[in-house]
Amino acid sequence: MSGLTLDLGRFVAELNLSQIPSEGCAIARTGIADCFGVLIAGARDPEIALIDRELGVSGGASSASLIPSGARRSVDTATLVNGIAAHVLDYDDVSLDGHPSAVLVPAILAQGEASGASGAEMLTAYVAGYEVWAELLERQPIPLHRKGWHPTAVLGPVGAAAACAKLRGLDAKGAATAMAIAASMAAGVVANFGTMTKSFQVGRAAQSGVIAARLAAAGFTASLDALEHQAGLLTALSVDGTAARDRPFVAAQKEWHIVGHGLSIKRYPICYATHRSIDAALDLVARHDLTPAKVERIHVTTGKTQMLMLRNARPQTGLEAKFSMQFAMAAALVARNVGLRELTDDFVRRPEVQAIFPRVMLTGTTAVKEGSNFAPADEVVITTTAGETLKSGPVAFAKGSHERPLTREELWTKFADCLGADVADAKKSRAFESLMMFDRLNGAGDLALLHQ
Repeated sequence: MSGLTLDLGRFVAELNLSQIPSEGCAIARTGIADCFGVLIAGARDPEIALIDRELGVSGGASSASLIPSGARRSVDTATLVNGIAAHVLDYDDVSLDGHPSAVLVPAILAQGEASGASGAEMLTAYVAGYEVWAELLERQPIPLHRKGWHPTAVLGPVGAAAACAKLRGLDAKGAATAMAIAASMAAGVVANFGTMTKSFQVGRAAQSGVIAARLAAAGFTASLDALEHQAGLLTALSVDGTAARDRPFVAAQKEWHIVGHGLSIKRYPICYATHRSIDAALDLVARHDLTPAKVERIHVTTGKTQMLMLRNARPQTGLEAKFSMQFAMAAALVARNVGLRELTDDFVRRPEVQAIFPRVMLTGTTAVKEGSNFAPADEVVITTTAGETLKSGPVAFAKGSHERPLTREELWTKFADCLGADVADAKKSRAFESLMMFDRLNGAGDLALLHQ
């Protein structure tokens, strides 16, 4: 018997670290390190305490650590809470039309800690989850956002299930079963962007993968064609019913998605659909020494799918502002920065910020960059009160993208900023260096140095 679900299960079960290209391993290490820093910053958000208070289950014989406190919770709860923390700031990495590390890393760390997995085993599990996620996404010719699906939340559970099945040492059938169970746990909609529920969708995706793998290991059953069946996940998610569910998957002939797609590391804690435009606006503001009083109008050309995500034209909270091109342009002009300090309710409601919103005009293009959910490029044109027209020119790749990666020093700067001023520089440095050599760790216990 063969088929996509079983073939992916076989790939997951048989994958070993030596098979993964060195570039793929380097990308995975970067994703894990960046996610850790963002998770620690996100753990300070009030939403995390609320979730832990309402849904937290203390750890028993099988438990894992909350990051960075080290408090013990059940594996499921630790995954959920850490997963929400990894995404709550919208500062986590981007790829595959979503946020792979915010799902994979919390699931892998919790399951890896409970299973006693080594760093090498956890890094292999990360790549296994990434590759499964990417394979499913590539079979959808039309972006899932257009149907209202949150891709991270509907494909993340299957990727996390693959990663956790790997850590549990499940065979091909067991891994396939875990992914099939996770297919029935896929859920999340774009309409909840800009609210607490968006990050909850990501945490639940991670948690669903942990649960699916545990159930599969216990003998729970699921259909071994749940991904490719005509009434399976690929068809259910498809925007127009043309998902490539019958295309063979041959592991020996596959291209490594993690090398081809990589990860884009965020420079700004705001929806990635704004990042190219922010780069363009900040450049114009700096080059021409612009202030709000000097700007008559800001015209942004971007993709229609990006505009669908950026639903808040007049945000009033930091959460709403994360999905607003109007806010992105206002922050770039008022603060000359779009950082954690700007993504607060107080800053969003400042009169000088609110006054910019009506001056921002958007034009959407239906053109889509190959292999992407975004337009081929974004462009910002600023008209000054003096009548000048200042053009950014097309910006195809944001700084920090797979095509324009951050330097190691820039990665370190973001990591150190996320850990905050209360953590000593020496401790930050040890943590960063350990994470950037993740596969050399003996296990999750080596990460105790990150617990504050």
